[in-house]
Amino acid sequence: MGSEFNRRDAIKRAMAIGVVAIPSASLLSACASSSGGDKNKPVATGTKSAANPLGVKNGAPLEVFVFKGGFGDDYVKAAEADYNKAFGVTTKHTGTQGIGPKLQPRFANNTPPDFMDNSGADNLDTAALAKEGKLQDLTALLDAPTIDDPSKKVRDILIAGTVEQGQFGSQAMYALNYAFTVYGSWYSNKLFQEKGWTYPKTFDEMIALGAKTKAAGIALFTYPGKYPYYVHFDLLAQIGKVGGREVLNAIDDLEDGAFQVDAVKQVLAYYEELAAKKYFLAGSEGKTHIQMQTDWTKGKAALVADGSWVENEAAPTMPKDFDLAVGPLVGAGDSDKMPFGTIYAAAGEPYIVAANGKNPAGGMELLRIMLSKKQTTNFTNAVKSLTCVSGAADGLTLTPGLTSAGVVLKAAGTNVLNARIQDWYKKLNNETIGNLTAQLLTGDITAAKWIEGAQKASDATKKDSSVPKFKHGA
Repeated sequence: MGSEFNRRDAIKRAMAIGVVAIPSASLLSACASSSGGDKNKPVATGTKSAANPLGVKNGAPLEVFVFKGGFGDDYVKAAEADYNKAFGVTTKHTGTQGIGPKLQPRFANNTPPDFMDNSGADNLDTAALAKEGKLQDLTALLDAPTIDDPSKKVRDILIAGTVEQGQFGSQAMYALNYAFTVYGSWYSNKLFQEKGWTYPKTFDEMIALGAKTKAAGIALFTYPGKYPYYVHFDLLAQIGKVGGREVLNAIDDLEDGAFQVDAVKQVLAYYEELAAKKYFLAGSEGKTHIQMQTDWTKGKAALVADGSWVENEAAPTMPKDFDLAVGPLVGAGDSDKMPFGTIYAAAGEPYIVAANGKNPAGGMELLRIMLSKKQTTNFTNAVKSLTCVSGAADGLTLTPGLTSAGVVLKAAGTNVLNARIQDWYKKLNNETIGNLTAQLLTGDITAAKWIEGAQKASDATKKDSSVPKFKHGA
C-alpha cells in the first residue's frame, strides 16, 4: 500500500482551503487584553533551551483531560509517558466522554486543566472560549522546532489547512486539530459483494439501493437521533457537491438566503424521500452514535454517515471480516457542480491549552511530543486514523477502513469540501439545525420546513452580536 497511499501532495491540496476569520471588536479586545483569569495566579515557567524550547518547568504538575471516544485515550497516555520522563512528573490524566459538563464550571471558576482534547458531542464551545480569552495562543508551539528534526518548525510539518482550522478570530491559533478525518457513507464491502450491491453515485441510485436493502430486510441508513448532526457529515457536503463550493461557503458565512438555493432544495428533497420511503432504520431517532454503529455492524443497516474514527470506535462490535469501506458523496448527477468522487475531509480532534492554567508551556510541549514520528505512528497504528502531520502514515501498514479512506482521498484530488458551520457555529449546527434534521428524518417536517427553519436560525445567529463571526477567504 506504500506507493498507493503516498498522498502527501493530495492531502496538502485538499486541505488548502483558505479561511480568514472576521472577528467582532469585542473578540479582538478580549484576546488582546485578557487571559480570562487571575493574572496573579502562579504559572509554571522554566528556562528555554534547545531541548526545552517552550520553557517547561521541570517537576511542574500537568493536568490533562481527554475525550475518550472513538480514539480512546491510550495514545495520549503514551505521549504523557515521554513527557513525564522528560520533566520528572506524573501527569494527572482524566479520560471522559463529558468534556463540556465537567469543564464548563472549571473555566467559569478560572481553574481549568492545562491540556484538553475538546471533542465529542458535549464538547466546549471553542470559539466562545477564544472570544473570552480563555485559550492559550499556540503560536509559540507552531514556531518551536520539531522533536524529530530541529531544523523544521512545527508549523512546517502540518498538513495545509490545519492552522486555519484552529483559528478563531485572529491570526492566533487556539486549537490544534490532531486527527485528519475522512467523512462519508461507510459500509461493509463484504456485505455489498455478497448481495451484489454497488455503491451509488447519485440520489436516484441511492434510492434504488434502498429498495434492494429493504427487500433483504436491511435498512439503507441508520443515524444517531440523539446527535442528528452526524447526518450533516453527508448532507452539508452534498450541498457543496451539487451547488459548488461557493454554495457551502455561503452557508458557513451566514449569507442571506444561503439555505434557499436550488442545491439545498435538491439535497433536502432527497432526504425527505428517504424518510418517506422509510429507508432509515426504525428506532434510530432514539439512538446514540455508539448504538447506531452497533446496529450497523450487526447488519441492521447498510450505511452510516460518519468519520474515519468509526473503524476504531465500532471495533468492539465490528466482525473481523467486515471489510470496512467508505464511499464518496452522492449527488444529483451530471448537473452537479463537483464530480462524483468529491469528499468531505478535514483536520479534527481539537486540542486546546488553557490560557489561565497552571502550566500552559507544559500543555504545548505535550502537543509537540504528540506530533513526533514516534507518537503519530503509535496513533495511526493504534486507532486506525491519520494525523495532521504531513506524510506521517507513509510506509505504514493500514487497516481496511483507513486504506479505503486513503483511496477516496487520493481519487478526490482537490475536490475536497470542509463545512465550517460545524465548528464556527456549534449551537446553530448541532442543536438548532440538528433538531430540524431529526424531525425531517422521522417525517415530522417537510424539506421546505427544514429549509425555512435553517434559514431563520442562520439569520438569527447572524444578528446575534454575542456570537463571533467568521468568513471564508477569497
